[in-house]
Amino acid sequence: MNEKSWLRVLNSSSDSLKSKTCGERRRTIPNPKSVGFFAIVLTLACGVGALAQQPAKIPKIGYLAATATSATGLEGLQRELRKLGYVEGKNIVFESRHGENNFDRLPALADELVRLKVDVLVTPSTLAAQAAKNATKTIPIVFLGVSDPVVAGLVDSLARPGGNVTGFTNIAPVLAGKRLELLKETVPKLIRVAVLWDPKAPGSTQQ
Repeated sequence: MNEKSWLRVLNSSSDSLKSKTCGERRRTIPNPKSVGFFAIVLTLACGVGALAQQPAKIPKIGYLAATATSATGLEGLQRELRKLGYVEGKNIVFESRHGENNFDRLPALADELVRLKVDVLVTPSTLAAQAAKNATKTIPIVFLGVSDPVVAGLVDSLARPGGNVTGFTNIAPVLAGKRLELLKETVPKLIRVAVLWDPKAPGSTQQ
């Protein structure tokens, strides 16, 4: 599929989403991860098109994660891009950085990726996305697992993100109450519920 075809797919998806409520959006997107993936592919396609006169230029993706566990998501991204003909070391380059569970390292790592002049920044968490946004206002940023991008200050709104940041949300804060409701229906005599959460993670706090 060429660049124009990707644009038609994304534009038609965007128009249909804007006319639906949040609930309807969830029903019309069986796999929301594809939204973020399409955004990455579109960014690469546009970048390659703009560099048509510079064949020596190889697109570079920066991947910023807060932990080593979330950094494994890069493998899935690489696998899907290979299906589209993007092969590491041949026609695309990946620069991966993760904070090793130290969130305070994220701003410096984001700055490092910006200095490497990556074509797009991919982030699998809220904290990583915030660090990336603070590091650049020009490089496109695609987040892959943010609970509430509006509350996190990443986008202006779901319908019109604005700026250089886009991606998909797992709407976990919205679903948290529903999950508790389902748990109560399953166990009617339920009185006490234990919750494990990380006060340093914005998404966890929202939930």
